[in-house]
Amino acid sequence: MRIITSIFLFSSLLMVSIVQTGCNSDAQSKETEEPEEVASVPVEATRVSTGDISAFFTGTASLEAENEAVVVAKAGGIVEQIFVEEGSYVERGAALAKLDDERLLLDLARDRSMLQKAERELSRQKEFFDKQLISTEEYERFRTDYETQKAAYDLAELSVAYTTVRAPISGVISMRHIKVGNMVQTNQETFNITDFSPLLAVLHVPERELNKLKVGQEATLTVDAMPGESFTGRIKRISPVVDRATGTFKVTVEIRAHRNKLKPGMFGRVGIVYDTRNDVLLIPKEAVVAEDDNQNVFLVTDSLALRTPVTTGYSDERFVEIITGARAGDLIITTGQNNLRDSSIVEVINSPGSPIADNQ
Repeated sequence: MRIITSIFLFSSLLMVSIVQTGCNSDAQSKETEEPEEVASVPVEATRVSTGDISAFFTGTASLEAENEAVVVAKAGGIVEQIFVEEGSYVERGAALAKLDDERLLLDLARDRSMLQKAERELSRQKEFFDKQLISTEEYERFRTDYETQKAAYDLAELSVAYTTVRAPISGVISMRHIKVGNMVQTNQETFNITDFSPLLAVLHVPERELNKLKVGQEATLTVDAMPGESFTGRIKRISPVVDRATGTFKVTVEIRAHRNKLKPGMFGRVGIVYDTRNDVLLIPKEAVVAEDDNQNVFLVTDSLALRTPVTTGYSDERFVEIITGARAGDLIITTGQNNLRDSSIVEVINSPGSPIADNQ
């Protein structure tokens, strides 16, 4: 029994010794380990600057011509000549096509002969009337015959003139409907003429914007067909009524200086400047982190990225106005902020041509 008790006590002492040795080793190991370094996150940043920024109303519209005409034939006949083609620019009154006028010229010659005969007869009867050889009633009958013949001659002359199809407005031939040899009826469509200057963009604007827009305000137009290029215009007309069905009112923007690059039917995006603020705080749009209804930026202070709520104002394609939350010269993170937490350690690494020269 004593032997068993001795063995048990020896085993217990051995286990306690092993545990103490292990604990001492762990303690010594922890004391010798160096603390882990927290890696910094590379980001790009820029300084809060000051400048001017404008508020825009933006909308989409298809371009249309202010002046456009469908040219119709004022007389019937066979097309003998065509003087213009699609794409040709014509002045108002220019000849576009010529119809067969042989029969009308014969009618005109006949009416001219009859007019000359009536004119001679009236002249002779006037001499008799002046000598009181005929009554007033007889003289008036001859004068009426002359005026009737004169009207017939004028109509024949007008019919001959109508065989030449002429442009009612200045512009570009946008469509030709006839060919040489076609039989054209009176009032048949022959050409379309479009005046490319000015072109109009008609917007349907929500009624809440009514007090912001005024005739003469500057507008900017971009079209899908010419990316990267913009054109300037102004509001020409604003409808005085609101469409009850849609709750919108019509705003017509006039585009003039487009150097014939724009065409009717092009789809465009219009931005109308309705207010401008000068010398305000500006940051790039990409610097703002939106979360629900809150907007934040990350300010860099002593290599720490501090999440800071901001109040924003106007914005355009590149910049956002900062009303509260930042000051001029503050360093704002513009790239890499979406993966940051408040007080993250960062390293500002800007590419060449960065808007800031110093990182901190």
